[in-house]
Amino acid sequence: MDLVRLEEHLSARGEPAFRARQVWEWAAQGACAYESMTNVPLGLRRRLAEDVPFSSLRPVREALASDGTEKALFETADGRPVEAVLMRYRDGRRSVCLSSQSGCPLTCTFCATGRMRFGRNLTASEILDQALHFRRKDRVNHAVFMGMGEPLMNLDAVLRACELLPDLGIAHSNIGVSTVGWLPGIERMAVEGPPVRLALSLHAADESLRSEIMPVNERYSLNDVLDACRRWHERRRRPVFVEYLMLDGVNDRYEQAVALAVLLVPRHAFKVNLIPYNPTDASYRGSGRAAIAAFRSTLEERGVRTTVRLTRGRDIDAACGQLAARA
Repeated sequence: MDLVRLEEHLSARGEPAFRARQVWEWAAQGACAYESMTNVPLGLRRRLAEDVPFSSLRPVREALASDGTEKALFETADGRPVEAVLMRYRDGRRSVCLSSQSGCPLTCTFCATGRMRFGRNLTASEILDQALHFRRKDRVNHAVFMGMGEPLMNLDAVLRACELLPDLGIAHSNIGVSTVGWLPGIERMAVEGPPVRLALSLHAADESLRSEIMPVNERYSLNDVLDACRRWHERRRRPVFVEYLMLDGVNDRYEQAVALAVLLVPRHAFKVNLIPYNPTDASYRGSGRAAIAAFRSTLEERGVRTTVRLTRGRDIDAACGQLAARA
């Protein structure tokens, strides 16, 4: 719900300040409507239902993948499309993948969102309403800002949402914020906001190749971004997760793994997450299992902690890089 509008409405009606907190606590616990908020006066509940929409997002359609992943397409009040995903894991994790923008202005060549028309930054309430939508279906305990958009270009709203996500059951230590390397945002995150995790979408250890597949590298060079990540690590005392998309014949060769290992020092400051490529309209092909395994082995032999991401929701275009608000 629009928390700013809620507080303004309650204040204008002379309601005590704690009413907004009561309403938010019910919403964060999975309430589906004002009418279920039994410690809020009935008359006030009815007025809120008339004057303050329960969600700042309108659900348009949903899809369920064979692995239990759910994707939802929403529309903002001004008609902007937004997608979010709920990923269910066998170990009990329920992770929501949140969008911070409608579309994305940064046009990474492998990402479907980057080929959308960029709309605007989302408000903190619009970000939270994505998570609340799935909280009404299931308990959630993890969140990643890896949906539509570059979170660090909308950092005020993202940090405000991060502050409130623990009310839904998502601890700060279980929130990950991903960036393509938006340098001012990394620097701010080192000193501002709750203690969430930082993930860097790197995808190439060579400046020229990275600029080719991620144009943002022309603005903020890889070396400068990694220096900022090291400063973030020094301040936050947590490793930076390095996301590396495995593209067949592009960035998956032995010498490229060696180059990546050379960059990631000190070793304890980084952890690599290799990501199998999920099909989009781009011309890339994903690396095969053998190539991914060899790349991982090369990194681990050099002391780099490395995992391979488990792909979720690919059959409904809900996997990493596939969000594009399409049918």
